[in-house]
Amino acid sequence: MEARAPRGRRWVLPTALLCLYGFFASLRPSEPFLTRYLLGPDKNLTETQVFNEIYPVWTYSYLVLLFPVFLATDYLRYKPVILLQGLSLIVTWFMLLYAQGLLAIQFLEFFYGLVTATEIAYYSYIYSIVDLNLYQKVTSYCRSATLVGYTVGSICGQVLVSVASWSLFSLNILSLTSVSVAFATAWFLPMPQKSLFFHHVLRSQVSREMKVLDCKNGAVIQDDPALKRVPGWEDIELKVSLNVEEHSAETQEEKVDILKVLRELWRDFLQCYSSRPMLCWSVWWAFSTCGYFQVINYTQGLWEMVLPSQRFEIYNGGVEAVSTLLGAVAVFAVGYIKVSWATWGEVALALFSLLIAAAVYVMDTVRNIWLCYASYVIFRIVYMLLITIATFQIATNLSMERYALVFGINTFIALALQTLLTLIVVDSSGLGLNIFTQFMIYASYFAAISLVFLVSGIYSVMKNYRRQEEMPSRSTASSP
Repeated sequence: MEARAPRGRRWVLPTALLCLYGFFASLRPSEPFLTRYLLGPDKNLTETQVFNEIYPVWTYSYLVLLFPVFLATDYLRYKPVILLQGLSLIVTWFMLLYAQGLLAIQFLEFFYGLVTATEIAYYSYIYSIVDLNLYQKVTSYCRSATLVGYTVGSICGQVLVSVASWSLFSLNILSLTSVSVAFATAWFLPMPQKSLFFHHVLRSQVSREMKVLDCKNGAVIQDDPALKRVPGWEDIELKVSLNVEEHSAETQEEKVDILKVLRELWRDFLQCYSSRPMLCWSVWWAFSTCGYFQVINYTQGLWEMVLPSQRFEIYNGGVEAVSTLLGAVAVFAVGYIKVSWATWGEVALALFSLLIAAAVYVMDTVRNIWLCYASYVIFRIVYMLLITIATFQIATNLSMERYALVFGINTFIALALQTLLTLIVVDSSGLGLNIFTQFMIYASYFAAISLVFLVSGIYSVMKNYRRQEEMPSRSTASSP
């Protein structure tokens, strides 16, 4: 046992390096002031150019890149895609410093779309390095690193602008330095030997090398053909190996072609979304994330219209930091909420979605910057709370492969909806509406989500109570 202890700690170094990368990649103090920078003398762009011609490029590029990046991430085994993300961050902030003109800034948005599309590599890399029993721990570490980085960056940006009177150009230099450090850190990440789809150990080989199943009572289950007839047996995680790492040369790696991978993905897709609870939470995830992206992308533009930053002091960085910290507290509190989500989940989604709609409506109609800030904080807290609950509910009954698949599909659907909404509402080739009309549409959008889930939730609650009432009568009728 003592000889195996160091090998069991091999997850520490890659996790620490990945967290360090996530922290510096998120430490971008200039980001809360991006709209002000683009509209200011450094870039001298117009409001129509920024809101209707530049920002939509991010949505389009994110959607187009997401699926190929998803496949490339697995095929290339994560690390190269993480390096690509770091390089894209450097290109984005370098162009933000020196690029001029509408077309150049549109290319900048394309590279930022590549940054967000490659985030999947950051969040899935660690699962190929550590054991299953460490997933929850390392996930919390990695997500906390990005959260802390973003919060520290927002606070630093606000302090440097308000107190030290730094220019936004100087803040961008600081952001470029931070993402460059992140890129350098990514080179030291160890290269994984396996991935979920393209590079994994054959199950037949695993069954010979893995002799013990993960059983809480410690019982040893021998290979039994009857086991394969139990529904879901293939999702049982094999966890205790006979020194697999020392015999990696003997491990057979299955060579999977792209068509086989796509067939497996399609089969898993049909199986995952055949469950009504899974479908319900996934639908809310996709539709709400679409609205969330739109509000987040254009909030700075709304604030700029309510209180022009060229004439007044703004506190965008402080507001982003506060909303992130309070959102983290809300996410932490989710673990202590005891609710029968199977019964009341849809009703809860409806009520909280209505609260989100009200917050967006206040941001749009009450032209007071402090009420806008407060509504934005409420908006982010509620969304982060609900998306955490949805994540937990979706992941509860999924294996790791299906976990990545379902979340990837939900994000893709959200981006497809966002692209459609952007094309119609925001893009100058569509309606090209002003920022206040846009936010009125977003508030109505969340109100519609609330209404749909309220009707569905009431129906589900009534159905569950009717079933509970019928069960005693059936048991009484069947008794002699």
